[in-house]
Parts: sequence; C-alpha cells; structure tokens
Amino acid sequence: MKACIIQPPYSRDVSNSDEFFKFKLDMLDECDDSVDIIVLPEYSDVPCATSTLEETLFYHDKYIDILLNKCIETAKRCNSLVFVNALSKEEGGYRNTTFAYNRKGELVGKYFKKHLPPLELEVLKLDSDYTFEYSEPYVIEIEGVRYGFLTCYDFYFYEAFANIARNKVDVIIGCSLQRSDSHDAIEIMCRFLAYNTNAYVIRSSVSFSEDSDICGASMVVSPYGKVLANMKSKFGKAEAEFDVNDKYYKPAGYGNPDAAHYEYIEYGRKPWQYRNAGSAIIASDDYLKYPRICAHRGFNTIAPENSMPAFGAAIALGAHEIEFDLWPTADGEIVSCHDSTLDRVSDGSGKIYEKTYEELLKCDFGVKFGEKFKGLRIVLFEDILKKFSGHTIMNVHVKPMGPSYDPEIMKKIVSLVRKYDAAKHMYFMLEPDSDIRMFKSYAPDINICVGHDFNRNWAIVDRAIELGAQKVQFFKPYFNQEMIDKAHAHGIICNIFWADDPEEAKRYLDMGIDTILTNDYNLVSQILRKE
Repeated sequence: MKACIIQPPYSRDVSNSDEFFKFKLDMLDECDDSVDIIVLPEYSDVPCATSTLEETLFYHDKYIDILLNKCIETAKRCNSLVFVNALSKEEGGYRNTTFAYNRKGELVGKYFKKHLPPLELEVLKLDSDYTFEYSEPYVIEIEGVRYGFLTCYDFYFYEAFANIARNKVDVIIGCSLQRSDSHDAIEIMCRFLAYNTNAYVIRSSVSFSEDSDICGASMVVSPYGKVLANMKSKFGKAEAEFDVNDKYYKPAGYGNPDAAHYEYIEYGRKPWQYRNAGSAIIASDDYLKYPRICAHRGFNTIAPENSMPAFGAAIALGAHEIEFDLWPTADGEIVSCHDSTLDRVSDGSGKIYEKTYEELLKCDFGVKFGEKFKGLRIVLFEDILKKFSGHTIMNVHVKPMGPSYDPEIMKKIVSLVRKYDAAKHMYFMLEPDSDIRMFKSYAPDINICVGHDFNRNWAIVDRAIELGAQKVQFFKPYFNQEMIDKAHAHGIICNIFWADDPEEAKRYLDMGIDTILTNDYNLVSQILRKE
C-alpha cells in the first residue's frame, strides 16, 4: 500500500488564498494510479488563516465545491482513496469534517472532529453538541482495512488512544492545521500514537515556510514507531509504501506470548487511577445547554434528602444538576445536610458542626423518611464526588458559618473538588458577599452562584454584577422579569428556588429562567421533555 501526503503552503495573509488553494489542486493533479491513499490537511477549503466566522465562510463557500469535486475526480482517476478535511453544513450547524472517498469517488464516511479548540468554539462557533455525547471511535472499513481518524487537536488527547486501539484499526488518518508545535514534538505524538494503537499514522498538515521549524511535519509512521516519511517544512507531496498487515507485536510481559502493545496494557489497566471518564460523563457547566432542571437535595420526594439514594435516583433519570448542602463537622470533615441541626432529618439532636464525624455516624438519617431507609448515615462530600463527579452538574450550597467563613474549611472543600476532577462540573452557591469573595479569590476557575440575602431582598442581580459571579439563585417571590433580563444582559445565568408544580415551572421557563430547582425531579423534568 502506498500513501501520499500533501503539504501546501499556508499564510496569515488571506490575499494568498487563490494561489495556495491552486497549489492543492495542482498536487492532486500530480498524483497517479501508483498511490492507494491520498491525504490532505485540515481546512483544505480555507487556504489561509482567517479571523472571523464570516471570513471563514467566505472562503469555504468560494472553494468547497471545487475542492470536493477535484477529490472525487482524483479518486476515480488514480483509483485511490482520498481523505480531505473541510467544513460541512450539518443539521446543527457547520462542523469540522474529514470526508472519505473510495476509489470510485463515492463518499463512504465523514469524521467529525471530536475536540474543538477555543477558535472553533468561540470564534467560528462550530456545532459542538455532538462532542458532549458518548460515542465510539469513528472507524470505517474499506477493502478489509480499518481506518480510524484524528483531526489536529484530537492528537493531544492521549487518553483516547486506548479506545481507538481496542477497535483494532489498521490506519489512522490525521488531517491537521497544527501551527505552533515543533517538528520534533509532532513526530513524538505521531510515533506515540502509532505505537499505542498498532496502526499506521498518515498525517497531512500545512507549512508556513520551507525554513520553519514549527507547523508542517506531514508524515507517515509505522506501528513500530518508525517514521517512513516526514516532510518537515517542505511544500509539495511525499509518498511512503508499507504493508498494512505488518504490525508490531512483543511479549506481553516476560515469558508471555506476543501481543500488541495496547493488549498488554489492557491486562493491567486500572481506570480508577485516572481522571473521571466514561459514557456517563456529561458536558461541563460552561457548555451544558439551558434550560435545566436541578434536583434539589436530590430526588428527595422518593428518598431522604441529601442522601446517596436521592442523588443516584436523580442522576439515573438524567438530572442536569443536583443541589446539596455542605457543613463542616467539629473535627473538620465535610458532610452534606440541609439543616444546621440534626432534629428534623435524623434521630439525633444538636448542631452538625458541633459534632465529630464519628458522633454523626451514630445518627440514622433515613428512618424519619421511612422504615425502608432505616440505617442511612450522613454523607461525606467526598463520597458524593467519588461516586458522581462528572456525571451531573453539582449546585453545591456552601452553608454560611457566621460573620466569616473558616478559610481552612474552604481550602478543604476546594481540595476535594480538585482531587475528584470536578471543578468544571460544579458551582458554589453562597449567600454572604464575604464568602463569595473568599471562594472566588481562592478558586477563580470554579463558577459562583450568588444566593439570596434577606437583608437585601431585591439586590441579588446587582450583587452578582459587582462580585463578578456567573449565576444567581432567586428565592421566590423576590424576583421579577426586569431582574431576569438585567442578569441576562450581563451574561449571568438565572436559577430559581423552587418549583414542584409543572405549570409553575412552565411559567418560569417562559420568563427566561435558566435552571429550576425542584423537589420532584421526575414530574418537573417532563416539562422540558414536552418543550
């Protein structure tokens, strides 16, 4: 099998667009029927760097039909597979797409880039909804050869390599527009990818100039980690020949039969040693869409509030968010309970923060809800994180502790969030301005929600603006349409506590409320499903 990689010139000056686009077409015309695979770089429809969505779409519209028609023509003329990356208009908007054409010029696959950098998310505003859904690695089989795909930024997410490897791909197509890493760094990534997946890596990129030591590095790498071709910064095309069935196998540990590297690694894999991951992971707080329904104290109409059964039930039903409350114990543990006292929610009495954790474990937190829950104990914040981090957004109500919050307790709360990689899937709901300032200063990357202050019933939006918070949590009836509109005008998300009646919830959604807290998750969440 022979692969051809095309590496065109690239520039920040869009006046070069026609010339550089023609270069790609000329390179395709130079290909002949000796090659089996032709790969072009990312954004082959946008030949030079653009800075706005409008500018990008101008060049896309100008070149896309010419580009794809030339690829189809080349596939037929050369009897080759052609892989080219460009924008495509899908139902949800434009997507970064790698098109796969078979030897007859037929479109046989479309790979949508899975990791979008800030430029594509925030400037080009490409459709990214699909990237927050569970998906298997994209693999297509052509003539008995299994092809996997990565596009540019995808190459950096090494944790995905094992998932690609277990799909037993033979070749990985990599269309790229990487413009900042050195040739050495790119070669390391490609060799690492090939070795870890036991696949041939065929990467096509662009070059700023023929004497640059960044960008470029279009290459072909074998599963042995051997570089079969590396264009460095050269303009043009390069070819490499290989036997797709020649894979790298080694003893899977001393004295064991030969196996692919990833098979050996699978034997000893310990997923719990890594970052939270898996099909249950949802989009982070900054990207998960609104409106949302938040299960207040978990699904607390069917299980005791602030309990693992209540949280688990809500999450199992698909809760966008769960809300729960935190208190410190006398010996510095962080536990979840709404009240500061034990009397209503357990068979104990007294203040939670005056008891040690061991003393709290003697209390039954289920029996007052019902005999079937008898024996439930108070929940540690760490236990909630350990079980549910990344599976839902956590609206964490840090209960006020008087005129000033203990900074050591704050540090422990934040350290637990960091320990379980939960910072992007939660926000702190705080009432006192002093607590908000403390948490924002110590953990500026974790979103803050301003809670109600009964001394200033109607000032919550103004407080949020002044404090630089991301959200407010209205406490009915102390809010109105004007406050919602003002918050939105300042980019502030609006929660409402609370609504257990579907009609009331519908009214709040019509007003523009972003997140509704409810005690009856199943009933109220159906409003969104109907909408």
